[in-house]
Amino acid sequence: MNDNLIIDAIDQRDHKPLMEREELRDAISLSLWAGQMLLQNGADTKRVEEIIHHIGTGLGCDWLDIVVQLDAVIATTTNNHEFRTKVRRVPNHGVNMQVIAEIADLSYQLTNGELDRFQLRRELRRVDKMPRNYNRWVVVFGVGLACAAFSRLFAGDWSMFFVTFSAASMAMFIRQELHRRYINPLVTVALTALVAGLVVNSAALFDLSTEPSIALAASALLLVPGVPLINAAEDLIQGYILTGVIRGITGVLIALAIALGLVFAIWITGVPSV
Repeated sequence: MNDNLIIDAIDQRDHKPLMEREELRDAISLSLWAGQMLLQNGADTKRVEEIIHHIGTGLGCDWLDIVVQLDAVIATTTNNHEFRTKVRRVPNHGVNMQVIAEIADLSYQLTNGELDRFQLRRELRRVDKMPRNYNRWVVVFGVGLACAAFSRLFAGDWSMFFVTFSAASMAMFIRQELHRRYINPLVTVALTALVAGLVVNSAALFDLSTEPSIALAASALLLVPGVPLINAAEDLIQGYILTGVIRGITGVLIALAIALGLVFAIWITGVPSV
């Protein structure tokens, strides 16, 4: 009996204070909520795992076992031999680096003892409802201007600059509308590319653009899957093979959807791409 008490005492030193059932449930729920927002807004797998682990241990867990997939996060929290396992789906994906930065900052505050679970829940709710820095019309104008600037870098003239600006701005507006209606992401990409191609080739039909191929390529740059492909490379390098491969395939499918939309635009208008 004495030996068992000694073993239990030694074992107890390796654990954090015993958490109530409600505290343990909150720990896994808040950790996965943060992980869901990170994955939805373009974080790589390693960052998602690290922040979920920091939040869980900061709330009092001894350890967390985490599995990150492209459309779900699974975690098991452990405290003094008690554990909870939960799955949280990640249905939508986008890019918002401000959300990632805010949640990373919250994880550091929690680790430093500046937040408790009630304050963390309020902060996560604030981040979840946080508006974007720019309204949709500023984004439409900025995307159109950026794509038009690329047409100049591709040796296009000023007429192609304005054609590209019009095509990319219209395409971005259509993309926003389709996203608000929860249209399939690949269908959204294909339709957006189709709209950009139709605007560019329509301008070529009226002799407003001498080299539509340049404007066609520049106006579709807003759809290039930069973040998924970068995250795919990072995941593969860091050893997250399955997630990296899935992200890479997603990037390839997006590229194919862009090509499909542009091909249909060329076919409808009859304007050659070169």
